[in-house]
Amino acid sequence: MKKILIADALNAEAMEELNAVPDFDVTVKTGMDEAEQVKTVPGFHAMVVRSATKVTKNVIDAATDMELIVRAGIGLDNIDLSAAQGKNIRVANTPSATTISVAEHTFGLMLGAVRNHGPANLSMKEHKWEKKKFSGTELYEKTLGIIGGGRIGLAVAERAIAFGMKVIAFDIVEIKTDLDIQQVSLEDLLNSADIISFHLPLTDRTRHMISRDEIDKMKDGVILVNASRGGIVDEKALLNGLESEKVRTAALDVYEKEPVEDFMLIDHPRVIALPHIGAAAKEGQKRAGLEVVHILKENLL
Repeated sequence: MKKILIADALNAEAMEELNAVPDFDVTVKTGMDEAEQVKTVPGFHAMVVRSATKVTKNVIDAATDMELIVRAGIGLDNIDLSAAQGKNIRVANTPSATTISVAEHTFGLMLGAVRNHGPANLSMKEHKWEKKKFSGTELYEKTLGIIGGGRIGLAVAERAIAFGMKVIAFDIVEIKTDLDIQQVSLEDLLNSADIISFHLPLTDRTRHMISRDEIDKMKDGVILVNASRGGIVDEKALLNGLESEKVRTAALDVYEKEPVEDFMLIDHPRVIALPHIGAAAKEGQKRAGLEVVHILKENLL
């Protein structure tokens, strides 16, 4: 019997399928901090997390029987990979399950940014009619700069091309696609893009890759969209960019510290802020959950 710890909630259909496996003993215990995880993990063979739970070295060191850690989602930056490797614990994720969810969400952020949907909505809820105040721009014929050309970046590019946008991209790994995307240097992208969207994992190489110097190189009135990882953009530099009006709007779904404690950036009038809900579409969560079940079966049975 393999003991499985569900540390972040999974889709109901996935849980039903998981509980139907006779060789799995499934325990659901969510909302644990590091200390609680350290007490809980001994004896479990597998652990399932999403973005909320941070699997630190202390947690991994406390795991006596752990064989597998699965992240239901994209990226692995909330799991100490070196510590897991040191104990021969396999680590897996579901990189393709929520691609459409996040790509559509990113496009929604772009549309909200260029058409002022957020502040216009708040104005209406204050019973105001400020039609002239919220004039926006089109996406059509604007240049979208994509930093990161993985599954989500390419899905965003596909939708942008359908909107008549010009797409340029910079990636640490060269993009291989049949889409009409021009591969450029980071500096050329910063100089040329009307809108910049980020689709990268958070690593030592990507942390604060966008700071004051990079923002200074951007076009005046640039729009920044981030639904990938918060630490990619230096939030203090972004706030300075907004205050100087170098940055017209920032549409954010991710932050350097989550949950957010310092709301100075969030409170800026030209920031659209959402609470890391890019993957939170029912369809994507179902695909992610079912893929987690498949990974658990494949590796533990």
